[in-house]
Amino acid sequence: MELYRRSAVEFAALLEKKEVSALEVADAALARIEAVDGSVEAFLSVNGDAIRARAREIDERRVRGEALGRLAGIPVAVKDNICTKGIATTCASKMLENFVPPYNATVVDKLNAADALIAGKVNMDEFAMGGSCENSAFKATKNPWDLTRVPGGSSGGSAAAVAACEVPLSLGSDTGGSIRCPAGLCGIVGLKPTYGAVSRFGLVAFASSLDQIGPFARTVDDAALLFDVIRGRDAAHDATSKECPFTMPGAEVKGLRIGVPKEYFGEGVTEEVRAAVLRAVDELKALGAEIVEISLPSTGYALSAYYIISSAEASSNLARYDGVKYGYSGRRDGTLSDLYLTTRSEGFGREVKRRIMLGTYVLSSGYYDAYYKRAKMLQKRISAEFAAAFEQCDVIATPTTPSTAFRLGEKLSDPLAMYASDICTVTANIAGLPGVSVPCGFGADGLPIGMQLLGPHFSESRLLTVAKCYETARGGFAVKEG
Repeated sequence: MELYRRSAVEFAALLEKKEVSALEVADAALARIEAVDGSVEAFLSVNGDAIRARAREIDERRVRGEALGRLAGIPVAVKDNICTKGIATTCASKMLENFVPPYNATVVDKLNAADALIAGKVNMDEFAMGGSCENSAFKATKNPWDLTRVPGGSSGGSAAAVAACEVPLSLGSDTGGSIRCPAGLCGIVGLKPTYGAVSRFGLVAFASSLDQIGPFARTVDDAALLFDVIRGRDAAHDATSKECPFTMPGAEVKGLRIGVPKEYFGEGVTEEVRAAVLRAVDELKALGAEIVEISLPSTGYALSAYYIISSAEASSNLARYDGVKYGYSGRRDGTLSDLYLTTRSEGFGREVKRRIMLGTYVLSSGYYDAYYKRAKMLQKRISAEFAAAFEQCDVIATPTTPSTAFRLGEKLSDPLAMYASDICTVTANIAGLPGVSVPCGFGADGLPIGMQLLGPHFSESRLLTVAKCYETARGGFAVKEG
């Protein structure tokens, strides 16, 4: 097996036994990126010299017998809305094209403390607003399974880099499905942790009450390893963060109750996706799980509530980009209003401007009660329905996306169709729940299908145990050849 195809856990074992060096691992990753990223276009920047230097340092420390971190010598890609000191963090936007943070996000500090090799920054939908990774100001990332298809968004670069075996691990962010959807469409594992389980300090805000950083990997154990490294309370920087109890995934699901909500298998979900997920549920039943039919009646309203809440928060968060403090600046030969107008008109892309306008509208006088207040009330109802459902079951199984990956450009002119791609995932963000997507088959077009597993707050260990048992029963998940 080529070195670049190894999992993070396999790399860790090989490095510990000194069967390979960290420098060899770094060189293999860089060679793979050089070979395939011209087609996949996952990376916005690659830290070649920096990770080689870091790898040499790790090898020298290993020779001296020094203690090393859990990710020592393992390449990790980072979504470009996560701040990296001294490395451009653009959010795939002209607005931040030249922004180089003077500090690291907490998760990046944790990667460094674990001796990971930060391979580079990967592409995304601008300011994490999109479902296809086509809204980047710089390039459109391709799905490694079919280069004419989207990888999903907004963390499309993070997913594609892992699916194409450019790196074994990556970090993304999930506001309404932006980890799970790309993982499902690219045939890999993606974990959206419980809100607060991972510090958001250094994550450029889209919708602060919904955003969460999480891992991508090709195996469940790899995803669990990266989550274990980045989780935990950040008392100094993120008051919403909490300690998250966690143990690595177990080996059986016997006795666990798997809930199947009818609302997630209805209109909008293709028959082949529905059938693949239900087959996966049957496999879990064969492993000893109990299958329970449940109902989450407010699911049909969740997408509307999500876009109202997220757009409202986005309009507030993005107000800081005014052309004065940092980032892109428009004309300076007119009034202050001219500066604001040209900065935002030229610095933001179409989708970002669309959501700012929507968010401003639902927060405006006369519409706040009609839209935003109602959406927040629905958020409470959805959370209550999940709480009631988890009295009947331990884990909920649904499709991750309603279909396999669509073609590049197919939905760019129809934003409502694009938004519908998140129909199965937004509820977890609304309720602050953890969710993981695992591959569960292929469509007639040969493209991956994902199964989403949802659990109560801070149930990541249980979710990943179910995912691992399913992965083991299938004999592992397929990797794209070539």
